[in-house]
Amino acid sequence: MADLDSFLTRAEALLARLEAVLPHPLTAPDWAASVAFRYRKRGGGGLLEPVRQVAGIRLSDLKEVDAQKERLLRNTAQFVAGRPANNVLLTGARGTGKSSLIKACLNEFAGQGLRLIEVDKTDLTDLPDLAALVDGRSERFVIYCDDLSFEEGEAGYKALKSMLDGTVAQGGDNVLIYATSNRRHLLPEQMKDNLSVSYNEEGELHPGEAVEEKISLSERFGMWISFYPFSQREYLEIVAQWLRHFGADEAAIAAARQEALVWALERGSRSGRVAQQFARDFVGRGLQQSGLMPSTASDDIPGGLDHV
Repeated sequence: MADLDSFLTRAEALLARLEAVLPHPLTAPDWAASVAFRYRKRGGGGLLEPVRQVAGIRLSDLKEVDAQKERLLRNTAQFVAGRPANNVLLTGARGTGKSSLIKACLNEFAGQGLRLIEVDKTDLTDLPDLAALVDGRSERFVIYCDDLSFEEGEAGYKALKSMLDGTVAQGGDNVLIYATSNRRHLLPEQMKDNLSVSYNEEGELHPGEAVEEKISLSERFGMWISFYPFSQREYLEIVAQWLRHFGADEAAIAAARQEALVWALERGSRSGRVAQQFARDFVGRGLQQSGLMPSTASDDIPGGLDHV
């Protein structure tokens, strides 16, 4: 009898260890807990974690990207209203508001049922599970992947490619993919890819298979929205916006102009992110010297989904 008890105890311990490493089915979170969720791998399965503090960035906070704003806003409004809409790839210069624009759209339409699920590119192979989980729900879900790019042979590349034929899951109409990337075609483009390019007798160019494969994923996004480096005027407008956000008056904003240009020169970029970083430094130094505390500055500002 003692041997049987010992055997059962060891068997239970072994089963517990197996359960810890075996895949677990994805379970629904508390959908009322937030309007944004993160998909994370835990143990043998995935988990949707509600984001407790969602960044309060609004569309009106984003400057100098009016054309891009209008296109994403229109597509998202169609989606929320139940009309046909496209998966969207936002590409271009770093720090120009690609991620912030997606989050602003979430805040714009959250009251109408829009929800956001952040997925890392390493977890894109689990997209079918996410699509199945939200299938049939009344909310509209944007699956969001930030800074998306792939190296040769990554599993997530083919998984995403196979899912992007219209919607994430065939037959599901309440899911879209919004992705941001600094690469238009999401894969590194190398000189050797051009070796397979051919020309006909009239000089017409025919891309080779390697080049076709490079662009096949990005082509499956129904809408491309491109972002471009800011001009000096646009950069200074964004600097002024951030300085006002942190409580600077108009005299201080005018005085900060030259310093803002030097800051951008040193950073090698006139992006919105660089403008934000300058404003933080400028106002922070001024408050330290005066011994005052900011009156209107807030941590509820544009950023990565770390703030969402």
